[in-house]
Parts: sequence; C-alpha cells; structure tokens
Amino acid sequence: MADRAAWSEYLDQRQPHFVEELRELVRIPSISALPEHAAEVSRAAEWVAGRLRAAGVEGVRVVPTGGHPAVIGEWLRAPGKPTVTLYGHFDVQPVDPLDLWTDPPFSAALRDGRIYGRGASDMKGGVLATIIAVETLLQTAGSLPVNVKFLFEGQEEIGSPQMASFLADHRALLATDYVVMADGGQWSETEPALSLGLRGVVGMEVHVFGARTDLHSGGYGGTIANPLHALAELIASMHRPDGTIAVEGFYDDVAVLSAEERARIAAVPFDEAEYLAQLGVPELFGEPGYSTYERTWVRPTLEVNGMWGGFQGEGNKTVLPNAAHAKITCRLVPNQEPGRIAELVRAHVEGHAPRGVRVELRPMGLGARPYVVPAEHPGVVAARDVLTDVYGREPYYVRSGGSVPISGMLLEALGAYSIPLGFALKDERSHAPNEFYRLASYRRAQEVYIRLLERAGA
Repeated sequence: MADRAAWSEYLDQRQPHFVEELRELVRIPSISALPEHAAEVSRAAEWVAGRLRAAGVEGVRVVPTGGHPAVIGEWLRAPGKPTVTLYGHFDVQPVDPLDLWTDPPFSAALRDGRIYGRGASDMKGGVLATIIAVETLLQTAGSLPVNVKFLFEGQEEIGSPQMASFLADHRALLATDYVVMADGGQWSETEPALSLGLRGVVGMEVHVFGARTDLHSGGYGGTIANPLHALAELIASMHRPDGTIAVEGFYDDVAVLSAEERARIAAVPFDEAEYLAQLGVPELFGEPGYSTYERTWVRPTLEVNGMWGGFQGEGNKTVLPNAAHAKITCRLVPNQEPGRIAELVRAHVEGHAPRGVRVELRPMGLGARPYVVPAEHPGVVAARDVLTDVYGREPYYVRSGGSVPISGMLLEALGAYSIPLGFALKDERSHAPNEFYRLASYRRAQEVYIRLLERAGA
C-alpha cells in the first residue's frame, strides 16, 4: 500500500496542473447528440487515451463501436487481487440556450474555486479524477493494490446505443469483478451518498390521425372527430385521479420494497416546504402510500413529455387539425421490462382509442432496464467505508429516478455490478446553462478513488 502522506503530497503539488488538464478537456465540445460534433467526440476520446498512457496505464486504445468510440486500458499486475473497472463518459449534453451562459460553454472559465463549462461536472471531472488516482499510486508506490481496467465511452448522453453490442463482443477483454462509475454525485459538500439503483426507461410516441388534411373548423367542426380532442381523451385515460397509472398490467411485475429498503430511503433527509418552494408548486402529488423519494426512486411512472398538433402560431386560425401527437416516457423499476411495458401501453392506446380516428404507437428508440446493486455487495461496502472515513459520517443510501443504460448493460454482458461513486453536487447545473464543477470536489474525488483502490485490495 502506498504511503498516504506520499500520495497526498503528490496530489497537492500537482493540483494546479491537474486543474489545467481538466480545463483542456472541458474545452473539447464533445456533444454526442449533434452529428456535426462527431469529430469532437473522437478528439475527446484521443485526448483521454493519451492521458491514460501518460498515467502509466497499459493496453490503451480507442475502440470503434459503430457509433461514438470507447476508450479502454488496463493495469493487470496484481496477481491474486480483484479486478476493478473504472468507468466514465467523455461526451456531453448540448449547450442550448446559449444566451443563458455567463461564459462561453466551452471556455472552461475558472473563478471562485470552480470550473465553468459544459461537461465539467457531468462528467469530465470524474473521468480525469480516476486517471489521476491511478497515476498517483503508480508514481508514489510503483504499483496498484488491485488490477484495474478503464472503460470510457463517448455516447452515454444519448443512451449508449452501441454499447450493449460492444460489451457483448468484448466480454473476455472487459471481464471484471465490479465497476466503479465516476458518474453521479454526493448528497452535499459535507454529506456522502451511495446510489444503489436507477430506474429504467422506455419511450414511445402516440399519433392520432383524422381527415386527410386540416379542415375549416366552421365547415367541418362537429361532424367528425377532432384528433386533438381524441388525443387529450386518450392521454387522460392513462391515469386515475389519484395519480396511479391506469394501464392494465402496468404494476404487475413491480418488485415490492422490503422494510429495510424503505427504512434506508426514509433516513434520507427531506424538507417538503423547501422542495415545494424550490419547484414553485403549491403541493405534492403522486401515487398514494409512498413518500416523495419513493415515488421518485422506486415507483414507476408514465409521463407525457410533449403534445402537439394544429395551429400554434400567434392569433387565430380556425382549423380542425388532421393529426395530433404526444411523446411519452415510462420510468421503470425492478422487475419491469421495457419491451413488456411498451406492449402494455400499446394495448391501452389501441383499446381506448376514441371513435372516428386512427391511432399509432411508435417506439422512440429509448429503452433501459432498471438497475439495483445489493447493499452488501463488496464494492458498495468498500465505497461506504471510504466515504465514511473521508466525510466522517456514513453515507445516505439513495437511488436515482433517472436512467443510466450502461449499468444494466454491464450487468447483463459482464455479470458485473457497477457502483456509482461520483462527486457532482445538485447545484452544479448539469445539463443546464452555466454548468460548473467545484475544484474541492475534484481534489476529493482523486483521493477517494485512491482510497477505494487501496480498500479493494486490502
């Protein structure tokens, strides 16, 4: 094991350089959602690969996936010790709306102990912190306490569409005991958290068709069905007044929470008044019998994300539209399957379609299984011990209402659980204008990853 004073001194002395490196990486506009930025995603991959080589990682290469590339590397010189994979992504979200940014989104402005820029918090800071942790141990101890593999991808922000097949094609190369994900965050600057689960997701579009063309509402209104009215009726049929989902069979496979799981969630602090004030809404609403965090983290949802059709410009246009449309996403929990839920919604749409219109349900190409890691998993226990040591208190056990498709893919392809261990904080505007990352979190992440590798090899 490396001497703690030695690696701590190394981190402190090199921190200005590490900060400049992060600024350099943030300046690469690696927006995976926009085709015109594909070359920049590849440039970020090459940058990360070069940084891994400089750290002393072996077998580093940029690997094609059929979409945006992945970067892999390894250090496998600890016989008899576990293999831990460090995961992250170097792609970022789009930057719109530009006029809300104080600094250009890829300028990596540095002020008040923060780096401002798209991807600084989500999650280029985490990517670089894992590399720095391995470099530090190699420089101060000459070796690592465990075998380490790296897996960085350039398509997480678009749902990792090619990563499932990539993982399946490289099972032997990527085999590992477990994965530490540098994505995610902590509860606060003084309170640690460990995420034990993510909801899955499936997306679809509802299309309602009436006449061949738009019609004059005076000449035809009241004689045929209006697709907008039909869509509103159809959407309303998907929920009961209390907020529960009315799609038949939707809850059939939902895993029942244990008393221990509910107790862990109940231990996470929640201020209802602050929550309401922050959101600007008058009261809470949702499935009866569950707390707000339970509704967000471990209960399924069906949400309308957008509806459109007919005239939406300024002024009046007395039109009876020939079509209406809606986008729907369902957040899924253990043991729900995206494909089955999509079919249940399809059956509901077809069974509740109002008379006089034709309806279609089309997949949106968005799907991910829900994911849960057992609280007693060795990686979770190791992360808990390290966070407790660093923060001086045990972490909250939380889950995420969102989806990270790669977690389920890693479990399915490699049989390896992943433990989210990131250091972003809630106020850092991930996915929004003026995203930033605290330099204190960046330094803390480097230390935690070093300690985690030491703990895993003990």
